[in-house]
Amino acid sequence: MTSAALVRIGVSGALGRMGRVTANVVKARQDAVLAALTDRPDMAGQDCDGAKLLSLDEALSASDVIVDFSTPAGSVALARAAAAHGGPALVIASTGASDEDARAIEAAAEKVAMVRSGNFSLGVNLLAGLVARAANILGPEDWDIEIVEAHHRRKVDAPSGTALMLGEAAAEGRGVKLRAVEERARDGVTGPRGPAAIGFSVLRGGGIVGEHSVVFAAEDEIITLAHSARDRALFARGAVAAALWVADKPPGLYDMMDVLGFKADA
Repeated sequence: MTSAALVRIGVSGALGRMGRVTANVVKARQDAVLAALTDRPDMAGQDCDGAKLLSLDEALSASDVIVDFSTPAGSVALARAAAAHGGPALVIASTGASDEDARAIEAAAEKVAMVRSGNFSLGVNLLAGLVARAANILGPEDWDIEIVEAHHRRKVDAPSGTALMLGEAAAEGRGVKLRAVEERARDGVTGPRGPAAIGFSVLRGGGIVGEHSVVFAAEDEIITLAHSARDRALFARGAVAAALWVADKPPGLYDMMDVLGFKADA
């Protein structure tokens, strides 16, 4: 692939809301071409907005990179297939993956280049950097951290991938593992917050695109860092930018901090 060539981008999960938005974003670009649409195996050959859905194997062969807005199971199947096929590069944008799913994707990244992120928004990734810095400065002896997120009624995973990403940033800032300090669902007489806990609160309803706040609460003051998504196309634009970046990268698992050049070795 030369620098002048159009990057051939495929979309996995093409029948979903984000898949359709991503396909439209690719179509609008001058430096890429929509090369393949794919979804569940039983949907191959069916129509998707005037184009034929391809099988996974056909999509792998037709693309330089595939953007995946499917499901954790779909992402794992795609990652394993790409690794066995020797490509193409992948952008994994599904959320709600289990530890086992994450390990499978990481193993496949030894063979192909992948960008995986809980959120592909520039603003959210800037927010994560600010959260890590604030958590490093505002110590757990005086400051509690609560992550509040809201999404539409159709979202199936909670907390959101973005909320977990922000939780990881806060934990990193404090030099701890999120799993060791997270507090998720609360119901009944739960007792006081745990020492140094990072809490999560979740709202689901209507057509909320995505709202995330990280609250740092002390006894006498509160600091809130927040991001509001107004149009889900912003996630698709970020994912397509990641696709253009990763298309010619060596095998490995990257994230949006790499794509945006926020890491010293990016």
